Amino acid sequence: MKSVEIYTTPICGFCSAAKRLFNSKNVSFVEINVMVDPNSRIEMIKRANGSRTVPQIFIGNEHIGGCDDLHALENAGKLDAVLTN
Repeated sequence: MKSVEIYTTPICGFCSAAKRLFNSKNVSFVEINVMVDPNSRIEMIKRANGSRTVPQIFIGNEHIGGCDDLHALENAGKLDAVLTN
């Protein structure tokens, strides 16, 4: 299983939805709260090619995007392959 990182804030419903999906699939992830550490927001923006909204999700070295992108992968039946290949 590839590593999963999610840049989040505690007040973000989309962040919660993304984490719920990973939890429902028993996928562990590292959560990076950008409200706690301003430098992590700068890192997120760089890694996400300028995207400033949360969540920003990375599986392995691949930028998945936000919550909608994550759910689109799941709905297309492709998320499991992204997590394992």
